[in-house]
Amino acid sequence: MKLRLCAVGRLRRGPERALTDDYLERYARTGRALGFGAVESREIDERKGGGPAGEGALLLRALPADGPVCALDERGRMMTSPDFAAMLAEWRDAGAGTGAFVIGGADGLSEAVLARADVRLSFGPMVWPHMLARVMLAEQLYRAVSILAGAPYHRA
Repeated sequence: MKLRLCAVGRLRRGPERALTDDYLERYARTGRALGFGAVESREIDERKGGGPAGEGALLLRALPADGPVCALDERGRMMTSPDFAAMLAEWRDAGAGTGAFVIGGADGLSEAVLARADVRLSFGPMVWPHMLARVMLAEQLYRAVSILAGAPYHRA
């Protein structure tokens, strides 16, 4: 199963980019043996979006046609890392070709994108900058495949 990360804003060079790339490389190495492909990134230029509605239209075009979608949303469901790993495994085992994660811009995600999402995920009640949300998502993807592989990275 492939994953697609659709996000508003460009992740430029710097510590956030380095951390995101590092975790996604780890995810790809560990996940390959478990049936997970590399993460494809689709970035939406916030200057072309025109707020949540415009960004939402661009994000909807970037999503896979029929795969599961998880929207990162502060009002979403908080889950444990093992629960997150189980969700990814369920997507894979259900035969999803491509699953997607969506991260909105400064004003969040449009109602259209939230309606398309199968899951709304929250990293807690605080609001995180989209660059840090990408790092946190990349780390959780790596942690999820580590859990599924039985690797010692996750110590709960």
